[in-house]
Amino acid sequence: MRIAGVPGVAIAVIDRGKLAWSRGFGVKNVLTRDPVREDTLFEAASMTKPVFAYVVMRLVDEKRLDLDTPLVAYRRPANLGDDPNLERITARHVLAHSTGLPNWSSAPLVTSQAPGSTYTYSGEAFIWLQLVVETIMEMGLGSVMQAKLFGPAGLSHSSFGWDEQIARSAVFGHSEPPEGEQALPPQPTRELGDRLLRVASRWRKPIASWTYEDSIAAMRETAPETAPSMHDLLVNSAGGLLTTASDYAKFMLLMTDRPGRAGWEISDAARRAMLTPQLDVRGRDISRGLGWELEQSSAGPLFQHSGSNYGIFKTLGVGDARRGRAIVVFTNAANGNALAALIVRQATGIDRLKSLV
Repeated sequence: MRIAGVPGVAIAVIDRGKLAWSRGFGVKNVLTRDPVREDTLFEAASMTKPVFAYVVMRLVDEKRLDLDTPLVAYRRPANLGDDPNLERITARHVLAHSTGLPNWSSAPLVTSQAPGSTYTYSGEAFIWLQLVVETIMEMGLGSVMQAKLFGPAGLSHSSFGWDEQIARSAVFGHSEPPEGEQALPPQPTRELGDRLLRVASRWRKPIASWTYEDSIAAMRETAPETAPSMHDLLVNSAGGLLTTASDYAKFMLLMTDRPGRAGWEISDAARRAMLTPQLDVRGRDISRGLGWELEQSSAGPLFQHSGSNYGIFKTLGVGDARRGRAIVVFTNAANGNALAALIVRQATGIDRLKSLV
């Protein structure tokens, strides 16, 4: 951590189908020296996407959503451009990152490739699917996630949004190197959350229960001179999850091969579909499933995802579904990705191709 300039790390390990170990190291904030604890919250960043994908698959199991029905049949966002390919994009394309849409854009959305043809990582596509889920469920994403996953799974430290308790529990992000810094870099999530809390208080409606429309209205009200950015949404299916390493590890446990699944879990067919290659990314060694990145490693198939929010929160989770094993590493600094890859290598003995490219 000292060499990489990473002041805070949280690690959790799943072994033989159970949470075997979790621990925090270092500090949440290099200036205040508050320690990272078991209940310290991190921005999961893009590791939010598999969690959202799991809930999407619950709706598929419940026949509320069809993976291969065009999203425009459920909801047509106002920011779509003039592009006939948009009429063909489905939830399967979104979860496998094959929509052809950009990652983030301030312009009307158009595709660069035909849907289903090539790998095109897209946060914008996940926001569209978020709108579809909110339309189907008639509630905000945070409420959907609480009802369909966080509550039933006992993920008591996982949420979307922002409140005073989250502000006290969450880490601060750090640039490189943090030692000797006189000031922290900008904290976009914290700054926006604190700003929107005034609106939430006046509305008497917690941010975690906001719909997409609520979020856009609040952002416009608090900063009328700035157009709302999809990337900056607090309740954000592409990167807005706030959670602990142990909660995320418990979620990864749901993806492993195990007997006796609870009634609220996705079907085993849906779980296996999430872990089945839908699209090759680099030959057959690295592909995309539904929500997960998949890798054929020297130790066998792995499911994994990494994340980066604003360049100051770096996260990584790697799992082996057949052996009931997984490891989660959350960090609060710019060099966290390199440190996380090293920790996973030392802990598992696996040389992941993803860490080399």
